[in-house]
Amino acid sequence: MVGAKGTGMTALAEILASMGALLEGSDVADIFYTDAILEKIGLRLHVGFEPTALPRDCILVIHSAAYSREDNPQLVEAKKRGLPILNYPEALGALSRRQSSAGISGVHGKTTTTALAGAIAREMGLPATVIAGSAVANFGGKSTMIAGKGLLVAETCEYRRHFMNFSPDRIVLTSVEPDHQDYYPTYADIAQAFEDYVRLLPRGGALVWCADDPGADDVAHRAFAARPDIRSIPYGEKAQGPFNLRSYEASEGRAVFRLGGFDRDFELHVPGRHVALDAIAALALCLDLAGDDAQGESRLRSLVEAGARAISAFAGSKRRSELLGEAGGVVFMDDYGHHPTAVAKTIEGVRSFWPSRRLVVDFMSHTYSRTKALLGEFAESLDLADAVILHGIYASARESKDPSVSGEILAEKVAGRAGVAKHGGRVDFFERPLDAFTALSGSLRPGDLFLTMGAGDNWKLGEALLREFTSRGAQR
Repeated sequence: MVGAKGTGMTALAEILASMGALLEGSDVADIFYTDAILEKIGLRLHVGFEPTALPRDCILVIHSAAYSREDNPQLVEAKKRGLPILNYPEALGALSRRQSSAGISGVHGKTTTTALAGAIAREMGLPATVIAGSAVANFGGKSTMIAGKGLLVAETCEYRRHFMNFSPDRIVLTSVEPDHQDYYPTYADIAQAFEDYVRLLPRGGALVWCADDPGADDVAHRAFAARPDIRSIPYGEKAQGPFNLRSYEASEGRAVFRLGGFDRDFELHVPGRHVALDAIAALALCLDLAGDDAQGESRLRSLVEAGARAISAFAGSKRRSELLGEAGGVVFMDDYGHHPTAVAKTIEGVRSFWPSRRLVVDFMSHTYSRTKALLGEFAESLDLADAVILHGIYASARESKDPSVSGEILAEKVAGRAGVAKHGGRVDFFERPLDAFTALSGSLRPGDLFLTMGAGDNWKLGEALLREFTSRGAQR
């Protein structure tokens, strides 16, 4: 397993080990949370990618999509030996063909929906193996849950059409809008990819889709027009049927929502209406996975009760509205949101959960192409923050620096917005995240909520500040 420490690769290693595979792998020397998982399952890990580390008795090579078969020394060696080679999406696809499989897809919400589906499936007693794109608290800090081999639920990625390797019987579609502009220049390009994915469903396969998301609604109706044999399971405020969101109310630290088809409240302790929608999608999927077992009023009620318990106990996943801790009266949170829609929804959700706190948002934009294409949307997405800190763009290895866009240009755009100004806040720019440490350690005060956001490495700033404020408290 080349690049074994990646979240998806480690998850795949866990599943293969549970099936009896003998595993070896390689990766960089840096320590990640996945190191402990790989050690626990007995994967022998080599540091670096020396060709000589490829075992003589190897029968299959799986590699992270981050590594090229033309450039990585071990993959070049594997090709010389004539060994079968799969990248992560191809290996996941091969696994999906061994059992009934469900793919969780969408520009936003994939990881949270997958994590919720795993929590609900376990509470319902479904024989499911679940693969999420991040560590999940309810999975014991891992990204997998292995509770059986009859069903596979996996997060599936749209980038470079990776999800086309998957063979789904069911698909969840949370959202579709422009993203990955380096690969999908237009909305039509990315929408077509999602439509092609939905059309992989077999006759009688099910699409669980968000009726509140314009892109998901568009793709779903286009797919149904071409494939009327696909079952439709809509969810959301605009949806018809049992998964219609009738109400959502947030207060300090909790939210309560109701659905059209079930006479009960559902309670959630992770901020954001968008997370409630993810929970509804996961519940709809799991009830469909239960199949005939969900027939009959008494049994259905029992399954819904199990789903409600799982949703109430859900503690989120790593870097998805993750509560890092509280020190010196300041709450520290971190979120992976790196698209304007995700940023705006997360900030809105956090404000509704903690309305009395001053919200200080530290955002680091990811990729020049996304920042340039969505500059105005990024600026608008930060309107509800009381104060904003921005940094240089976190570049992708797959693109070159674009001098026409920068973190400073985004900061100027944000500072010119009426939204931030009307909250009496301010906008500051620091090229590197830790450059802001001294200023923030002096300006954050009791009653604040400090939220780091983005796919970059500004999470290090939040963790450093939490350590600083914790240390201050210990010295008093």
